[in-house]
Amino acid sequence: MPGSGRMFWLAIGVLATIALPGKAVFGGTAGPVLLAEMDGGGGGDTNIDLAVRQVKVSPVRAHAGDVIHVDVVIENKAEGSRTSSADLLANGKVVASHLFTWGWSPGDRVYQLSFDWDTRKVPPGEYRIGAQAFVAEDSSPFDNMLEVTQPVLIVPAGSAFPGGGAAGGSATETDPRFDKSLIGG
Repeated sequence: MPGSGRMFWLAIGVLATIALPGKAVFGGTAGPVLLAEMDGGGGGDTNIDLAVRQVKVSPVRAHAGDVIHVDVVIENKAEGSRTSSADLLANGKVVASHLFTWGWSPGDRVYQLSFDWDTRKVPPGEYRIGAQAFVAEDSSPFDNMLEVTQPVLIVPAGSAFPGGGAAGGSATETDPRFDKSLIGG
């Protein structure tokens, strides 16, 4: 088996590189050797911090079968970059998701996403609308979700709304710590 000896030593070399702490082979302080993406994307000291800053929903009074439009603002408050999921929630359940890429440009800190929730198969009732953007390494996960205080009311198709109101309206929830000038508001 010519060449099998070379393959054996190549395999030993690769395993030693992965298994031995960095610099330990050369002397000095031991530190782990990281392969691509083993550091969570962007370095071992990268602080990742996404925050859902605003959720706007319309209409807040709708008939079953109407489409509910939701605009979401997510801020990258720290470092790092990747593609992750943002979710639209109705009563805490995910009803839609979008992948979005954040952190590629240091100047791009605010991301605006839009969701359309089709209510054709949704039973009538009140629905609390929210959005979430979670990354496992997030340094402050408490601000990864925001829910609109005013619920969306869905009534059966063709039915009247309680109190004689009309379909429509909108509601916006904004994190009070958010600098609205970042989105022109």
